Amino acid sequence: MVLSRLKPPSALRQFLEGQSSAGLFLMAMAALALILANSPLAHDYEQILHIHLGPLSMAHWINDGLMAIFFLLVGLEIKREMLDGQLSSWSRRVLPGIAAVGGMAVPALLFYAFNTGETAKGWAIPAATDIAFALGVISLLGNRVPASLRVFLAALAIIDDLGAVIIIALFYTASISIPDLAGAFAVLVMLVALNRFRVRSLTPYLLLGVVLWVLTYRSGIHATLAGVALALTIPMEGTPARSDGDATSPLHRLEHALHLPVGFIIVPLFALANAGVPVLSLPAEALAAPVTLGVAVGLLIGKPLGVFGLSMIAVRFGLADAPAHASRLQMLGVALLCGIGFTMSLFIALLAFPDAPILQSEAKLGILAGSLLSGLLGYGILRVANRELPAQA
Repeated sequence: MVLSRLKPPSALRQFLEGQSSAGLFLMAMAALALILANSPLAHDYEQILHIHLGPLSMAHWINDGLMAIFFLLVGLEIKREMLDGQLSSWSRRVLPGIAAVGGMAVPALLFYAFNTGETAKGWAIPAATDIAFALGVISLLGNRVPASLRVFLAALAIIDDLGAVIIIALFYTASISIPDLAGAFAVLVMLVALNRFRVRSLTPYLLLGVVLWVLTYRSGIHATLAGVALALTIPMEGTPARSDGDATSPLHRLEHALHLPVGFIIVPLFALANAGVPVLSLPAEALAAPVTLGVAVGLLIGKPLGVFGLSMIAVRFGLADAPAHASRLQMLGVALLCGIGFTMSLFIALLAFPDAPILQSEAKLGILAGSLLSGLLGYGILRVANRELPAQA
């Protein structure tokens, strides 16, 4: 009887337990994009992305349409973990929250050290962590990494995603269409009403979600934010102490339905469409351009400095407990993996420099270099880290 009442794990927890292969597939698609962009097929690769399907090009459908589904999953995971997961209490939120703030602020400041004027708009590019990539690297290490550090990294990445969503809404919004924005708000009110009236069928939520996406796209606010807004209205009912209703909650069903297509289709397609940097055709100075250096240094140095530095300060002054059975060196290794900023960083780069393909390429170059070096260093440190030295010692 007790076993029958145990609620199934969330998609995030399943991801931690064995689905991180999505991160490895994402790496393969990023590598393929780089190969295509620097091969004789480069022109065909670009042409395919600019083919129009209805009102939008293929690239726009991927970046504005399919990525709204990615943001829907992000929103569902944020909501679930905040209400009934690794972020469900203040004690669980403190350390990853402090680490996430450091991991966003320090890279942004380092980016500013290299960039002023027009290029300074890319300050948020190195502030993001790619959970699929980072957990993909951790999956290669098996039991060398304690479970507490995996949970810490996942919680940090969720808070990081929430910060990225807020940044996009506040700093990367174009001119606003008031009528369309009012229409989007009205649809959002309808979604909240469905929740309040305890409507448990997903169909009306998803149909209104499509309308919300269209109005958000037309309003000037980035359309992917409609995914997050929709996610926050999807009902999640039942608690482990009271019932097993959560096993069939709309949020649970939708989260699990989206997990595999997002991890193995949508995000890899985004990588294939956006990670193709024509390195061979870029001018030599692009390798040392302020945007390239700002992003690479922000990810490689700023991320671990912010995440590890603030985490150790929080533990030292008793503001939070260190992850169980984790050494300082392992904490540093995980902090380096936070410098893998691939998906969200690429996304913000497109928003920061929408009409500047050279700056976009420089940002992508910095993202790829910083993420690759962060992943290799983090992997190397975690392979040799001594598990017997606790971080709070």
